[in-house]
Amino acid sequence: MQKLTDPNLLDDIAEIGRIQAVPRILETVAHITGSRFTAIARVTQTTWTACATFDTLGFGLVPGGQLVLETTICDEIRQSATSVVFAHASEHPIYSQHHTPRIYGLESYASVPIHRPDGSFFGTLCAIDSAPANFDVAHVQRSMELLADLVGSYLDKEDRLERAESALSDAHRVADLRDQFIAVLGHDLRSPLQAISIAADSLACEAGTERQQRMLAHITSGVARMDGLINDVLDFARGRLGGGIPIVLQLTSTLEEDLRRVVEEVAIATGRQDIKIHIQIDDDVVCDPSRLAQLLANLLTNAAVHGERSSPITLTVHSEPEMFTLDVHNEGHIPSARLDTIFSPFSREKSERPRPGLGLGIYIASEIARSHGGTLEVESSAAAGTLFTFKMPRLELP
Repeated sequence: MQKLTDPNLLDDIAEIGRIQAVPRILETVAHITGSRFTAIARVTQTTWTACATFDTLGFGLVPGGQLVLETTICDEIRQSATSVVFAHASEHPIYSQHHTPRIYGLESYASVPIHRPDGSFFGTLCAIDSAPANFDVAHVQRSMELLADLVGSYLDKEDRLERAESALSDAHRVADLRDQFIAVLGHDLRSPLQAISIAADSLACEAGTERQQRMLAHITSGVARMDGLINDVLDFARGRLGGGIPIVLQLTSTLEEDLRRVVEEVAIATGRQDIKIHIQIDDDVVCDPSRLAQLLANLLTNAAVHGERSSPITLTVHSEPEMFTLDVHNEGHIPSARLDTIFSPFSREKSERPRPGLGLGIYIASEIARSHGGTLEVESSAAAGTLFTFKMPRLELP
C-alpha cells in the first residue's frame, strides 16, 4: 500500500469526511453484503485512494491509504461506468481468473461507481471480504447503486456549500472595498472642491470689476454643480454597492415647508415658474425629510427638463392614515421602450442637445423610495402625459 502524496486528493478526502451520513452508509453496505470491509474510494486515471472506510476485517486501509490502481477492479469500473458484484470469486467464470481477487485474497466483492450530479466520475463505493457471501447479486447491486447516488448528491451539496462560503468571503471583501471607495470618493473629491469654494469666497471680497464678479459667479455656480454631481455619485455608490441609500428617520412636522422650499429652488434653477402645488399633510410624518426633499427635487427637475414647457408641472402630496403619496405630473411623454429602463442608473433619453447631469436622478429617487420601504412608479402616454408616483407606508419610529 502507498502513502498519500497528492495534495489534491486531500480535498477529496475532506469532502467525503464532511458528509455526516458516510459512516452510516458504509455500515449499511456492510450489512446488506455481509462484508467486513467497506469503503468510498477516489479513483482517478492514476490513483486509488480511500476516502472513508469501515473495517472489521483487519484489511488495514484507512482514509488516505492508497492501492496500486492496476491491482484493483475499480479502474475497470471507472472506464466502463458499470458495477461489478460477485459473491464467490473462486467459482466465478470471469473473476476466478482475475488478478485482483488473487492479489488481495478476496472471495466476495461489490463495487459501484459514484458520479457527481453533473455526471463526472468521482470513485467507487465498494465492499470486500475474504469469505464467500450469500447475497442476491442483483439486490446488492441495486441497493449499493442507490447509496452511491446518495453519496454523489451529498458531494454536490458540499460543492455548493463551499462555493457559497467562498462567495460570502468575496462579499465581505467587496463590502470592505465599497466602504473604502465611498470614503475615498467623498474625501478626495470634496476636499479640493471645498478649497475652491473658500478661495472663491475670499476673492469675492476683493473683486472690483464687473468681469471679475462674473467670473466668480461662474466659479461659484460650477462648485455648486460639482457638489451636486459628487452627491449623486456618492448616492449611486451607496445604492449600487451598499444595499440602498442610507436614511435617518425622524418625526417631522415641517415636511410641507421642506417640500415647498424644494419647489421654489427648482423653479429658480430651471426657470419653470409654472409648477402647481397641491399639498395636504395634516399630521407629522416619520421619514428622512432631507432625502424626501432630494427625491422631489430629482422628480421636478426631470419634469422641468424633459416635460413640455408649454404645459405646467403639477405636484400633489397627501397623507392618509396608512399611506403617504407624492405625485409629479407633466405633459411630456416617455416612449414605452424607455419605460423599462427609466429607473436604471445613467438612463436618459437620447438627444442631439447635450443635457446636464449624469442621468442618475430618477435612479436615486427610486432608491430613496426603496430605503423608506416605499415604491416609485411611472405611467406615461401621449394623451395623459407622464406621472411619477411615490408611495410610502406610514412609518413609526422604533
